[in-house]
Amino acid sequence: MALDQTLKALDDPIRRSILNLLKQRSMTVQEIVECFSISQPAISRHLSVLKKADLIRDERHGKYIVYTLNTSVLEEVILWMQDLKGERYERQVVSKRTSR
Repeated sequence: MALDQTLKALDDPIRRSILNLLKQRSMTVQEIVECFSISQPAISRHLSVLKKADLIRDERHGKYIVYTLNTSVLEEVILWMQDLKGERYERQVVSKRTSR
């Protein structure tokens, strides 16, 4: 995982909004554009950043490209943050204590 790319992609409010939309369902670029008051090329640039960070996937369906949320990268970021906070270590200690 390229954490720097992921965090940079998540830094933009429009990209976070796109991820929230894709959380509901897969969408084409045109469907995404209809949810914002910015141009299709601007949305395409945001999608490109999200794709480069591996936060979304795209798949061609005929003449359309459908975008889907890739949750595995988000899970990796969450695990990293939990580890940074020491939560993973605390769970292991609690788990060892309860297994005795």
